[in-house]
Amino acid sequence: MRIESSVTSVSWIPSEAMTGPLRVPVDLGFGHYDDPLPDHIDDLEALREADKFRFANELRAWIDVEDGRVVDAGYSAGGHMGSTTVALGVGHITIPAVSFPDIQHDPAISATTATFTQTTGGRTGAPLPRRISRPPFLKVTAPTVWTTLTLTIRADGSHSFELSGASKMPRHWIYDNNFDLVAKSGMIDFKGWTQESFGDNTPWGDSDSPAIVTAVESELERRLSTHIMRDGKKPKIRKLPEGESLVNQGDPGTDLFLLLDGVLSVEVDGKAVAELGPGSILGERALIESGNRTSTLRARTPAKVAIASASEIKREALEGLAARHRREVL
Repeated sequence: MRIESSVTSVSWIPSEAMTGPLRVPVDLGFGHYDDPLPDHIDDLEALREADKFRFANELRAWIDVEDGRVVDAGYSAGGHMGSTTVALGVGHITIPAVSFPDIQHDPAISATTATFTQTTGGRTGAPLPRRISRPPFLKVTAPTVWTTLTLTIRADGSHSFELSGASKMPRHWIYDNNFDLVAKSGMIDFKGWTQESFGDNTPWGDSDSPAIVTAVESELERRLSTHIMRDGKKPKIRKLPEGESLVNQGDPGTDLFLLLDGVLSVEVDGKAVAELGPGSILGERALIESGNRTSTLRARTPAKVAIASASEIKREALEGLAARHRREVL
């Protein structure tokens, strides 16, 4: 009997991902950011052709099982590289990305399981001149992007997966066997990526980077995130170093927050009860309940937060968020 499964990472560039002088050409229209990806993907190739993502790592694999034992295993899918569209005069030019060879490690097979590990990535075809911290101190070609996925398929038909490595840029979203969104990378380090991610500091040079993975926020939060960043008054942006608190339990509060990058720990009475990643909306309970913060929000990694006005969000939406965020009773 053959059993198949998959896990796919799809990587895209949100508007808050790039920092410093290197984002200026994109802000001027010589490049573009990406819209958030859908919760469910019906056609990955159609998204690629529409220039909706930068690259995807589709780890699809199979095992053959006889008498409850795994007797054979193999891969059946790999990487999908996108392209870069650049403004040129009154028109645009699309430059194909440079795809690196997929790295597919031999399956690790036991009597009842097979584990697969696959790395996919490359770099944009468009140049990205920048300073780096070692000779030759200047690079013209773009840094390398990648994800490394691990998938375990069991003889009983169950499976599990993880994002076991990834470049520090861009954002990586993880989709399960049904192409439903199930997880996402928690942090982008644009400066570190531009200075380090090339040559030996990539999986093709035998060096990977660990990835911080966070849970997926609700559909309501995704809708409100788009409204906060694009439809309403432009929010203020606050950066938090690791360990600093955004708000403290018991303090009065009137602001609403959208976590753009990084991971925040939710602490109630000094105890961590949850960790939140990009896309999470925070602070609504103080606005509709006592007026005081019901938890401390502390940066577990360097983080970036948009500060929005609660007046831009309908009360019923805030109540919907609050109903999901009573973590102290879980």
